[in-house]
Amino acid sequence: MSESAMLSQSQQWQASMAASGDSRGVRGRPQLSDYLYFIVLSLGVAYCLTAYTDFMDGYEKVILCGAVPLLVWMGWLWRPLRTLTVLSGLTAILAIWLYSNDGSLLSGDLTRADSVFLLRYLFSSQSAILWMCALFMIAMVCYWIGYVSKTAAWLGTALTWGGVYAGTVGMFVRWREGHLLGPGLGHIPVSNLYEVFVMFALITALFYLYYERRYATRSLGGFVLMVINASVIFLLWYSFARDAHQIQPLVPALKSWWMKIHVPANFIGYGTFALAAMVGFAYLIKENGQTRSWSKLWPVFVLGMLLCAEPMIFGSRSEFSVTWMLFFGISALIVGAILALRGPISRQLPDLEVLDDIMYRAIAIGFAFFTIATILGALWAADAWGTYWQWDPKETWALIVWLNYAAWLHMRLMKGMRGTIGAYWALGGLLITSFAFLGVNMFLSGLHSYGEL
Repeated sequence: MSESAMLSQSQQWQASMAASGDSRGVRGRPQLSDYLYFIVLSLGVAYCLTAYTDFMDGYEKVILCGAVPLLVWMGWLWRPLRTLTVLSGLTAILAIWLYSNDGSLLSGDLTRADSVFLLRYLFSSQSAILWMCALFMIAMVCYWIGYVSKTAAWLGTALTWGGVYAGTVGMFVRWREGHLLGPGLGHIPVSNLYEVFVMFALITALFYLYYERRYATRSLGGFVLMVINASVIFLLWYSFARDAHQIQPLVPALKSWWMKIHVPANFIGYGTFALAAMVGFAYLIKENGQTRSWSKLWPVFVLGMLLCAEPMIFGSRSEFSVTWMLFFGISALIVGAILALRGPISRQLPDLEVLDDIMYRAIAIGFAFFTIATILGALWAADAWGTYWQWDPKETWALIVWLNYAAWLHMRLMKGMRGTIGAYWALGGLLITSFAFLGVNMFLSGLHSYGEL
């Protein structure tokens, strides 16, 4: 399908939505609520700059101020993001207040996490993140039940939003908890595998929720929540087997303001690449939904098995292998069930053109942010080690990931690649991305070894 045809289809979709009174995906002019949102964020930043100025350097203050117009712009593009920001911010403030012995937001005692009911069971960082994990798992089940019950599908969306809210609160509160450990120990929670797995789950879920609303479909939820819950399972294992949820002081290499922008940009790329892979999986199910023969499905099955087995292959330690052998078995059963039930599933999935469009948009956004992250990483390396590039294993695999998606976009934009090839490529790209994300930390030592398991 040509770009002009795709554009025409998108315009027809927006016109039909507008005719039905649904404004999803239609930005329009800023409303009064947008200006109120800007005022609320500005007041919050002003308070932080006044109350916590001793905890921030100049770069952090610039980043904090720059977040206001960025969040306002994003809230204008997608209004549900404003609700998430305000609710999670207010909840985090409540949690910070609960940590205080004297009612002040400037002091706190971490031991109160075990004695204050709301902190112990809801709003401490660990409690909130555990709620995130539980909500995402239940949401995935609801999305799959949603193929036979619209109510369950709606509940899947609500629970996914709940998981995003809980995880966002957990990250905000964890940031504050780090500062309560002692002077100079606090840092933005993007410094280790535990924290970035939380961020990966949140980013992937948020992008999915955006596309779910934009394209008015919930049938992709079960697919995307599978990759989110794979990260959730790792997060739970990593937390309980390695006690990784404990906040640790930063190693010297991470004591840089570059980390605060490099890591989030990197994981926007990882999250959207993962989302595109699962949409690619859905595309192949849709395309082969009425095919009775399995001869065309064996590549899908092989790729699915490789993705399920990848964590087990990574695991060289006995405790890790046992956990991920079980993960492989359950995941293989799920993939097999999806392939076996491809007929009824495919009938409820969006059109192939819509799936192809979502896959393209996700990869395009991910590639843009991954490019920015790579450039920022090179600048960080020059600042920390005196050179922009040293062919460190993490750098090398980041380049491989970048080249893979650069080639995907080139083939689409220059050669007109569409459909099946792009879907297989996106699904296979997740293998490369996950090795760069996790496998390098496990197998290859280097300058980034501070993130190894």
